[in-house]
Amino acid sequence: MKLTATKREVMGKQTKQLRNEWYVPCIVYGKHVEGTLNFKVKKNEFIKLYRQVGSSQVIDLAGDCTEMVLVHDYQKNPITDDVIHIDFLAVNANELVTTEVMIKWVGIAPLEKNSIGKISLIKDHISVQALPKDLPHHIELDVSKIETLDDGIFVRDIDLGKKVEILDDPDLAIIAAVALNNEVEEVVVDPIEITKEKSESATE
Repeated sequence: MKLTATKREVMGKQTKQLRNEWYVPCIVYGKHVEGTLNFKVKKNEFIKLYRQVGSSQVIDLAGDCTEMVLVHDYQKNPITDDVIHIDFLAVNANELVTTEVMIKWVGIAPLEKNSIGKISLIKDHISVQALPKDLPHHIELDVSKIETLDDGIFVRDIDLGKKVEILDDPDLAIIAAVALNNEVEEVVVDPIEITKEKSESATE
């Protein structure tokens, strides 16, 4: 997946003009990158690509920057919901990367079909470590075996093969069964939301 990155000279408040031109200012940083690199990408191209790759798939920057990157973080305007800044983490094809992978469930739980209870997504991502090429886009968990209120899916139940190491506590619950009369706060996932901790790097 490729995304064109164009070098930018403007910083700070001057980046408002970039956004008016449908560009998003971004930075690129990483262990093998000297300092922080400042670029801009087209907003619509980024959004379209991110919906396909998420935060755990490698993007090949092209143009003025040719780094292999992951989307490490982004910021949104709280009023307009527009993407206003992106942090890219440069990675090496031969070095392990730590990131978070989105959880999705598939199937129909007998628990819900029989009106015994309902499914609750407790944790919508897990932390993993792998080479960039081995990182999964997302993880699908089959809920068709959840038949009673005592059933659930835990981190220990996830098998991503030998090339991907799961870093979360094996005893953490991912999907739980709850009684119908219990109020559950569902996890709501933004289509292009990055479920990663905010970067401490500068946003301009």
